[in-house]
Amino acid sequence: MIILPAIDLKEGRCVRLEQGLMDKDTVYHDDPAAQALIWQEQGGEYLHLVDLDGAFAGVPKNKVAIESIVKAISIPCELGGGIRDMQTIEAYLGLGVDRVILGTIAKENPQLVEDACRQFPGQIVVGIDAKDGLVAVRGWAEVTEKKATEMAKEMEAFGVEAIIYTDISRDGMMQGPNIEATKALAESISIPVIASGGVSSLTDIRRLLKIESSGVTGVITGKAIYSGAINLREAVTLVKWVEKC
Repeated sequence: MIILPAIDLKEGRCVRLEQGLMDKDTVYHDDPAAQALIWQEQGGEYLHLVDLDGAFAGVPKNKVAIESIVKAISIPCELGGGIRDMQTIEAYLGLGVDRVILGTIAKENPQLVEDACRQFPGQIVVGIDAKDGLVAVRGWAEVTEKKATEMAKEMEAFGVEAIIYTDISRDGMMQGPNIEATKALAESISIPVIASGGVSSLTDIRRLLKIESSGVTGVITGKAIYSGAINLREAVTLVKWVEKC
């Protein structure tokens, strides 16, 4: 399992939202590239980037900040938010992003996911955000009637590299991840699942490590490492130590 530090971008700055609400943001750094370097220096092996403005607008909005991050770091990164056509996918991968995350568009235009997986094998990830087990789209503004497990199976069939699963009721609330729902989703498919939402302590990471055998290969953490509730270096060390054992 690896830990992915999150960098959420809003108006060119590094922020965190509470339950995905754009008007409930906290600014953590005015220079996202500098923040990316901090996480790299503290042992981060893979960065998770989100263009929040893009997620709501449906088109890229923080390209300058994203490019500055990619140029600054030597570790790989994945990016989501407002990526809803093949041209945008190609542009970001060409920029140096390791893999792109498709969210809303995966639900609304699954054909794009299938086409993208064929054209860019190993570089397409689908983010499934859910509330009470149902898929949420458009920056979490809309909850659909589709089950998260059902959508995960469809995406696996298309050939996506991994699923990022977020319980939006937990995200940014520091209440701990939804272990049961994450485990159930991971066991419903054979591709890797990255857990996201609510990770607030090393104890939470230990709990996720216990379901690694179910297919949970990574965990995204944001607010906890920014607030100091989790020390990223300690978390990375913990995961490596458990893996050795």
